[in-house]
Amino acid sequence: MQISVKGKKLDVGEAWRSHVEENLPAVVGKYFDNAQDAQVILAKQGSTFRVDMVVHIGKRILVQSHGATGDAYSAYDEAAEHLAKRLRRYKRRLRDYHHERLDHEEALPAQQYVLAGEDVEGGSDEKDEPMVIAEMETGIETLSVGEAVMRMDLENVSAMMFRNRAHGGLNMVYHRGDGHIGWVDPRGNRRGEAENS
Repeated sequence: MQISVKGKKLDVGEAWRSHVEENLPAVVGKYFDNAQDAQVILAKQGSTFRVDMVVHIGKRILVQSHGATGDAYSAYDEAAEHLAKRLRRYKRRLRDYHHERLDHEEALPAQQYVLAGEDVEGGSDEKDEPMVIAEMETGIETLSVGEAVMRMDLENVSAMMFRNRAHGGLNMVYHRGDGHIGWVDPRGNRRGEAENS
C-alpha cells in the first residue's frame, strides 16, 4: 500500500511519519490485504492537532476518518481507531460487494459543485444564485440502498446520490437531524416508468 503523509501548513517530523507508515498498514491489513493507497494529513488548529485519513481499499471504495486531540500521535491513534471501527463494521459486506459486483456497471458521469456559504461576501448576484467555489468530475454509482448507506458511512459524508440497482432510477440517502438515515426515491425516476405514465 502506498502511503502519503503530509502536513497542512506544518512540517511533519520523520518520527511521526515513520509511526504512521509502520502502523497504518497493520490497521488496514487486519481487515483488507490489498488496500491500494492511503493519504494522511496532519494539521494544527490552535492548540489541537487534526489528522485526516483517506484509504482507498478497493475499486471506487474510499474509507475516511479523522481524529483531533492536543497531541499529534494521539490524534493519529484516534483517526486510526475510527478507521478500524468502520472497516470492522463493514468487512463482510465490502468483501461480498467486491465479489458480487457486476463489472459492467459503470458510474454515471456527473458534475459536482461546491457552493459558497451565505456568509461569503459577494456570494450571490441579482438572481440570488450561490457562487461556485469548485467544480469536479464525479461518478454516480449503481448500488443497492444498503450499499449506498454503507458507502456514505465509510466515506464519512452526510449524503450520497446513487443509481438504484433495483430499478435504475436516481436515489439519495442522507443523515437526518434526528440521527436516522433518510432515503429519497423520486416517482417517475425509474426506468420505463416515465414512458408508462
